[in-house]
Amino acid sequence: MPSDNTVSATIDPNLFGSLEWRSIGPYRGGRVVAAAGDPNDAMVFYFGASGGGVWKTDDGGTYWRNISDGFFNTAAVGALAVATSDANVLYAGTGEACVRGNVTHGDGVYRSTDAGQTWTNVGLADTRHISRVRIHPTDPSVVYVAALGHAFGPNEERGVFRSKDSGDTWEKILYVSENAGAADLSIDPNNPRNMFAAFWHAQREPHTFTSGGPDSGIYRSTDGGDTWTDITDNPGLPGSVKGRIGVAVSPAKTGRVFAIVEAENRGLYRSDDNGDTWEMVSDNRDLLQRPWYYCHVYADPQDPETVYVLNLGMWKSTDGGRTFTGVSTPHGDNHELWIDPNDTRRMIEGNDGGACVSFNGGDTWSTIFNQPTSQYYHLATDNQTPYRVYATQQDNTAISVPSRSPKGAILWEDCYPVGSSESGHIAVRPDNSNIVYSGAIGSSAGGGDSLLRYDHSSGQTRIVSVWPEFQWGLGLKDHRHRFQWTYPIVISPHDPDTLYVAGEVIFRSQDEGESWTAVSPDLTRGDRSKMEPSGGEITLDTTAVEHYGTIFALAESLHEKGVFWVGSDDGLVNISRDDGETWTDITPADIPEWTRIDIIELSTHDPATAYMSATRYKFDDNQPFLYKTSDYGATWTQITDGIPGDDFTRVIREDPIRPGLLYAGTETGVYVSFDDGGSWQRLQLNMPTVPISDLVVKGNDLVVATNGRSFWILDDLTVLRQATSDIKRAMHLFEPATADRMMSPLGGGRSAEQGKVYSLGLGSSATFEGQKLPTGKSVRRMLDAGENPIEGVVVHYHIAEKPQGVASLTFLDSNDVEIKTFTSKEPPKATQVAGEKKNRVDLAVPIEVGMNRFVWNMRHPDAKQVDIAGAIDHGLIGPMTPPGTYQVRLSIDGQAKTQQFDILKNPRAQATQADLEEQFELLIQMRDKVSEAADAVNRILSLKGQVNEWVGRAAPDTAKDVISAAAETLTGKLGAIEDNLIQQRAIEGHDRISSPARLMQKIREVGFVPSSADYRPTKQSRLVFADVSARLDVQFEALQEVIDNDLPRFIDVVHELELPEIKT
Repeated sequence: MPSDNTVSATIDPNLFGSLEWRSIGPYRGGRVVAAAGDPNDAMVFYFGASGGGVWKTDDGGTYWRNISDGFFNTAAVGALAVATSDANVLYAGTGEACVRGNVTHGDGVYRSTDAGQTWTNVGLADTRHISRVRIHPTDPSVVYVAALGHAFGPNEERGVFRSKDSGDTWEKILYVSENAGAADLSIDPNNPRNMFAAFWHAQREPHTFTSGGPDSGIYRSTDGGDTWTDITDNPGLPGSVKGRIGVAVSPAKTGRVFAIVEAENRGLYRSDDNGDTWEMVSDNRDLLQRPWYYCHVYADPQDPETVYVLNLGMWKSTDGGRTFTGVSTPHGDNHELWIDPNDTRRMIEGNDGGACVSFNGGDTWSTIFNQPTSQYYHLATDNQTPYRVYATQQDNTAISVPSRSPKGAILWEDCYPVGSSESGHIAVRPDNSNIVYSGAIGSSAGGGDSLLRYDHSSGQTRIVSVWPEFQWGLGLKDHRHRFQWTYPIVISPHDPDTLYVAGEVIFRSQDEGESWTAVSPDLTRGDRSKMEPSGGEITLDTTAVEHYGTIFALAESLHEKGVFWVGSDDGLVNISRDDGETWTDITPADIPEWTRIDIIELSTHDPATAYMSATRYKFDDNQPFLYKTSDYGATWTQITDGIPGDDFTRVIREDPIRPGLLYAGTETGVYVSFDDGGSWQRLQLNMPTVPISDLVVKGNDLVVATNGRSFWILDDLTVLRQATSDIKRAMHLFEPATADRMMSPLGGGRSAEQGKVYSLGLGSSATFEGQKLPTGKSVRRMLDAGENPIEGVVVHYHIAEKPQGVASLTFLDSNDVEIKTFTSKEPPKATQVAGEKKNRVDLAVPIEVGMNRFVWNMRHPDAKQVDIAGAIDHGLIGPMTPPGTYQVRLSIDGQAKTQQFDILKNPRAQATQADLEEQFELLIQMRDKVSEAADAVNRILSLKGQVNEWVGRAAPDTAKDVISAAAETLTGKLGAIEDNLIQQRAIEGHDRISSPARLMQKIREVGFVPSSADYRPTKQSRLVFADVSARLDVQFEALQEVIDNDLPRFIDVVHELELPEIKT
């Protein structure tokens, strides 16, 4: 069985220190059920993402920053509150109470006393799902928590809790049963002793969901929670069994209370005598669609007649709840509303698409396309360069996101939907990335399994479902076929025209979904008692999320066509080795019955080897389940040592390069194993705590789909693939990964200054924040776009001891010819080069004990610089080296290690290798010509400086007049040449408009022409270069003539006056 103890890692985790995850977005929000505003600062709001932690804006929702990373141990936030008496005090309750199929749990309550800068867990960990946190209006140390409790089973830590010491200790002040928890809590801000709690009898199981039961009800306290009265059956409330209930006290009218009630006689109820009696004021069905998922009611803080109900839409009443009008929001499925008690037009709303802010009472809202909190199921990648990442997003569409963008960051405009699919698997044709198949149960017309075929070339989406019969409202036992919300979709690795999907059987299509054939028997337990309609006795809810007795995992062997491995959601594993003709049950003997088989990962190294991940969290069992077989499933070994016993696993993947290197995704993060699952260790690095939905190894990258933080990529698996346990005791240089030679976007880039920068360059509208690290390095953090990978050759190396001398990294070609050397010495000063506004310095080689990383930008040394402070338009960055084989050498204290690596041509570029070499040769000539001009200018500057110094030394007599006249003649000729070479009045960019261009500007600017893209140089660029070079040569000859003729005459004058000789 799984171990609770972390086994000693096979690889020192410090070897991961040079690795870094990056978020590629997209910045399209996911579900938000918790939100709050600062009562004093109109621009400050907070929201809690259902799988993405706590976020804060200080600019009214224009940009958001996560403020819980590094503090929270779980990612789901179900409740947020800001103290009205001290806005620095915040409480977050983790684990949402809108318990849909992909719900994720929490670990209690977190407190901040500095407006979210830091957080402390203050207990109630076993509540797991918290619906509300309420803070006393005048005493921030008094806080109440409404806890729903476990979503998948009974438990005791549920109900209403109170702390009088800021969460240091808690008391359970209202408990109904182990089957019911608090779904809502409302406190009268004018009389905080008066409060109402709504309890919900609900439970999810693998095959069903039940909303409602004898323990649902409403409770009232008039003494601050010391005692409670059950008012569930008070006059006017429905007398039947109740389900979910939302409750809200009106701050604007004493005694007025609203309750939205799921019951046979469902509706919005109102009391004007503090809950003693009730009246149904509205039975509008729009207020109670899917009541288990909503039942949210909010009373206006100032107007007793205004009340809001959130459901699929947002609804507002101005007549005490009798009639309602819709309020448009950026996304449907609305869950949370905070209204400023001092300005009721200021509000924040949470929905299934994110959080949005309004300052005009909901007439307009801030965007939800600035939050990287998407919740994904399964992912796929294509074979483009750069490759794209695909997944289905809960409560949204399937989406395609590039792994990198030529614009400097991954913008929303780089992404596009690939069908309306919100659920399930997704598959991309390996030979045609325009064709994408995805499951769209719940988000597509047509009924049945809702399989979509999207064609990006036409923009059309075709429904190609196996059995497109609309069957909602029926139990699964009445369906022709059984398809789960996330049913498998697989394109054969042997034939891209062969497509498989799975219900209770496997279906095959060889005409892109136009027709289907069953190729297996029912491979599930097929227990019809677990196929009744879901929802409970009050409101049915049959969306396929609870469909059970289905195939949940499907894989075809990469090695052997027609070998299929299948896992079901009711705990069976089967294999066929004859194209589906016969099947063998290979279910692991020790796996508990009914365990859901999530992923079967087939080894790329051995046809008999497979890995499997499974879960039982829907039985309220959070153990991890990972298995391995090496004999086609005849025997299985459980491989979970090192993963905590309560961190259940969703996915396992094998590295296709290094045998035995495995990756696993759990409900809190990513793990890695170097010994074929014998032991596991964290691979979280800088990735936030978040549920991992899927993993894919793509080339040298590990791509991750999360359930709340969009997509992340670990770009460089070099270290993991080469790491050994003895590296930590020595100096070690890892073989660099093959690098793609990618050009930077035309138009330049913006540096990471302090504060916000609103553009990456011309045509790249993305906002990022610059930050200066203590090391002096500037970094950027994107606020509305995904991060691109690091550009260049990434070199990882390990240092066992602090070097005594200067360390160096030297890059060489395949013939051992040095290209460029970098050292650990800090550069003495900055130098300016073309294409960068500020002076650029070569990076110092880091020499920290442990892992280090250095990135070579593939460029040769820059042109030489002129010694004129602040002058622009005279430098030129070194050219990129052409594709080929290269070397890197690490030298430390007499030791040297060398590794070889390749630089590849951008496969999207049309240029040949000969074209790029021709381009490189011309750029080297241009660089050297700029250097020659810089040498000439620097020589002139040196001569003029010495001449002027001698003039100053001469005595104020006839000798001074003589040397001044000689100096004027010499410096006049030098100045004329200098003026032809460089424009010294050009200090800032726009100075070039008013200052005539000189030859150095001309030679510099023509250098941009051949370097702008991967093509051979144009004829005209060569002609201009030759023309300007010739004119430069004239000036060089003129300078040499001055040095050969005029300078000696001046030196003769100096000698006659017995002044120190001039140096040339």
